[in-house]
Amino acid sequence: MTPETAQTILRDHFAPWVMALHPTVTEIGPHKTVLSIPITEDLNRTGGIVSGQAMTALADTAMVMACMGHLDALTPVGTVTLDTQFLRPASGDSLRAEAEVTRAGRSMIFTRCTIIAEPSGKPVALATATFAR
Repeated sequence: MTPETAQTILRDHFAPWVMALHPTVTEIGPHKTVLSIPITEDLNRTGGIVSGQAMTALADTAMVMACMGHLDALTPVGTVTLDTQFLRPASGDSLRAEAEVTRAGRSMIFTRCTIIAEPSGKPVALATATFAR
């Protein structure tokens, strides 16, 4: 699957509020998927840092796309568990989510994601999720 195909899947199959984050797929494949979003005033909370809800939505979306990259197909999955650990306040120009499948079984897929603030390159959140397929 190419980043362009994955971007089309995002546009055609994801909720409008997810698309309001302006996600861009920059890499997708069986081992790693990378999405980025711009940091805008709409995402910031008091204090000028990105809200945890926006980061969690980015992580979930990146991990769903990682499932598709791993399977090389548009595969509907449902989030069973989602855990986000916030490491530090997120600020800067954009957020990059690097996601991967850690195990894909017949009915469950396990994933993890690191969210990195740009341009600092510092990790701001870690997430794991389990998906049913």
